[in-house]
Amino acid sequence: MQTQVLIIGGSFAGLSAAIQLVRARKQVIVIDSGKPRNRFASHSHGFFGLDGETPHDIHQKALAKLLPYPDFTLHQGEVVNLVKDAEGFTATLADNTSVDASKIILATGLHEQLPDIPGLASRWGKTVLHCPYCHGYENRDRPLGVLATSPLSVHQAKLIPDWGPTTYFSQGQFPLEPDVQKMLEKRGVRIEQTPVTEIIGNAPEISAVRLQDNRQLCINALYVGPTTRMASPLAEQLGCEFEPGLMGPLVKIDESQQTSVLGVYAAGDIAIPMQNATLASASGVMAGVHVHHALIQMQLNA
Repeated sequence: MQTQVLIIGGSFAGLSAAIQLVRARKQVIVIDSGKPRNRFASHSHGFFGLDGETPHDIHQKALAKLLPYPDFTLHQGEVVNLVKDAEGFTATLADNTSVDASKIILATGLHEQLPDIPGLASRWGKTVLHCPYCHGYENRDRPLGVLATSPLSVHQAKLIPDWGPTTYFSQGQFPLEPDVQKMLEKRGVRIEQTPVTEIIGNAPEISAVRLQDNRQLCINALYVGPTTRMASPLAEQLGCEFEPGLMGPLVKIDESQQTSVLGVYAAGDIAIPMQNATLASASGVMAGVHVHHALIQMQLNA
């Protein structure tokens, strides 16, 4: 297969980039492995015009709008090798299909690394959550917790009381400076130093957390800031530069969302420090627009 633009990753960022490009009458192939980061969430909230719909339904609606464009192709699969040469890029898929492209947009997403606490992973995206703007309102007026995973977890703890009574679990690893502790107390946050060792309840619901000293505290939703890593090795394989993010490395991009590798652009969670569906989509829009400009410049330079 051959195309002008190959987008690797077919979730919110990738499809948002695709719609800009096909409307500019550019040939686009999207390779989608079908494993978006948001697949664990029951619903997506805060997304303009689609609040409360499932990520799957939003994805299907986006595809329904894209498929009628003659320059759009969707291919289900996984890119296992991506190389650059003088003519552009060649991607090889797991099924041995190959795609040649002039420009690449990486929208491959991140993978969460959750704390190893029994009962935590099975509730991820349901009652163990990351973003209160995405899932806070649905848990309003219930006992809530913040599980510390880094010093940045205090920022979560500062926010969460607007949705419900909040306990900050320091896990005994992240001591609070006196001014930070005073700030949390002013926000009404209860501070618990004893580590959480188990999540209790009929999953995916939470009825309580068990502490190391065997106490149980009533909690109905738990906010966690997991560390993250790239869901795909392709950016590293291409030699893209990385930079530190809030919870893990991000692909370094310039003002046009181009990576350190000429012709390779990055969109979505792998390239933006604050991550939710709306921002991922906006990042995809910008990547699509900038790639269109780059294709025009290629033609002018030929």
